[in-house]
Amino acid sequence: MRERMSSLKIAKLLEPYRIENGQSFRLTQVDPADTSGLSLDHEAAGGLLKECVERLTELQERLYAERRWAVLVIFQAMDAAGNDSIIKHVMSGINPQGCRVYSFRKPSEDELDHDYMWRYLSRIPERGHIGIFNRSYYEEVLVVRVERGLLSREHIPGALVGRNIWRQRYEDIVGTERYFARNGIAVCKFFLHVSKAEQRRRFVDRLNQPDKRWKFSPADLASRAHWDGYMRAYEEMIQGTATRESPWHVVPADNKWFTRLVVAAVLFEKLKSLDPHYPEPSAELKRQIKAARAALAREKK
Repeated sequence: MRERMSSLKIAKLLEPYRIENGQSFRLTQVDPADTSGLSLDHEAAGGLLKECVERLTELQERLYAERRWAVLVIFQAMDAAGNDSIIKHVMSGINPQGCRVYSFRKPSEDELDHDYMWRYLSRIPERGHIGIFNRSYYEEVLVVRVERGLLSREHIPGALVGRNIWRQRYEDIVGTERYFARNGIAVCKFFLHVSKAEQRRRFVDRLNQPDKRWKFSPADLASRAHWDGYMRAYEEMIQGTATRESPWHVVPADNKWFTRLVVAAVLFEKLKSLDPHYPEPSAELKRQIKAARAALAREKK
């Protein structure tokens, strides 16, 4: 697998989509239909993804055993960008004991009575675990910004709601993610960049197929009506929160096979960089292992 991964130059494949300094970033820099020059059929793409997931699973086992690092994976996207299917296909081989998925929907009244980060921070993964946020605290500078009236529901004192509130929230988030980095919580952030035309195609597909209709919600079309506003919000969010410690990966999402491959490769590279190892047994544990072996050998006799 390492030869195939190397032959496809996965590391270089990721370079255009990794944003560490967002100040000059423009969303038009990334074509939602881009495949970085790769042209793979369904079987070849699936085979490469399978190999990458197998390697990722091996690293996750070490991460879980070592219990020093935690990994927080964040997915942000417009509806129908494929985040649910990515979680299903990319994380399919992960040990469920060391992985938790959280999908954040409309906040409850109790959650609205707390600060906007409260419900997210209580679900940050513990050491050795991978936590997946299917939407995240970034909703607080996206949907809350675009959809009028949502900010007023957060009961923030009026004097604190000014023209700089979004910039201030970017600063809060950058500071929080810097805190994560300094405490052994590695963050992987993905914006799945789907085109408006491809989203329409997928919506029509949902409506026409009985096994997909359950995914459709009238709210999807309501968000689509604010498409331009969301694109501006996403662009400014990336500009304000992409850092070296916590970069954004803006992944083309019109071709699902390519999106899954890029996400799997980013996670593989992240876990590889953490270099987790199975812990060495202590002197006392070595003594206990030796005694257990002797006891089992006597039992066999």
